[in-house]
Amino acid sequence: MNTAASQPKPDQAALVSLAVLTLIWGYNWVAMKLALQYAGPFVFAALRTSLGGIALLLLLLVLRKPFWPRHPLRAFWLGLFQTTLFIGLICWALVSGSAGKSAVLGYTMPFWVILLAPFFLGERLRGVQWAAVGLAFAGLLLIFSPWQKAPDLFSCFLALMAGVAWGISVIIAKRTPVHGPWDLLSLTAWQMTLGAIPLVVIACLVPSHPVQWTWTFDWTLFYNVIPSTALGWGMWLFVVGRLSATFSGLASLAGPVVGVLAGWLQLGEIPGEAELGGMLLIFMALALLVLGVKRRS
Repeated sequence: MNTAASQPKPDQAALVSLAVLTLIWGYNWVAMKLALQYAGPFVFAALRTSLGGIALLLLLLVLRKPFWPRHPLRAFWLGLFQTTLFIGLICWALVSGSAGKSAVLGYTMPFWVILLAPFFLGERLRGVQWAAVGLAFAGLLLIFSPWQKAPDLFSCFLALMAGVAWGISVIIAKRTPVHGPWDLLSLTAWQMTLGAIPLVVIACLVPSHPVQWTWTFDWTLFYNVIPSTALGWGMWLFVVGRLSATFSGLASLAGPVVGVLAGWLQLGEIPGEAELGGMLLIFMALALLVLGVKRRS
């Protein structure tokens, strides 16, 4: 029996989508940080998600594709964790936290996925992937540096809880059957729209300064609505549906590296030696992860 032929090959379209998405979401931490200078965190989160959801729903209507989600209850739970909690907590964390560190803590998602996947998905790490997990965890530990006194402890906690919410949403997405690209688009649109509703309510209840409609805010809002939210979450659900939760979660760890570098170049958030060492360990973990996939294919 040819064991190599019996193993499924990596989905090239999903791998390319994951690479593009890493760049889009990695830079978006800087875009969000800039946008929050002109709007309150919940107002911005509500604008980003509601406009993104409406844009996708309108696209379904224009193209005359199936409009209603096949699994409305799962779309609700997906929206609650992936949109309401993840995006809401991240925007709140970025008010006082740096773009780079918030990105790193938000991307602890893969570790929560790894903890939950054996119980809900039956996925377990094999071979060299264990080393990748160890390196990635050590890299995040260096970037976070919990042994140092952090003045932004509350924002760090919020970003970490956002990572937990994202991890739970990955499990929900993996357990939600999707039948073709249009069903995926419908699920993306409805989870985003349903998840935006609590954010709109919170934005109305929590006092904040009025939105300042400047050129910077306009383009950062556009970037968040179209590439990052509408297109990005659709690509993410496509990736999660095609790749294992463990692989897609760990490979997305390149996102905070992009966020840290973009924050360094554009916002002057200069990472220390520990953060630079952490990024190097994450790159090594990604290399081991890809190597493990190629060996199994």
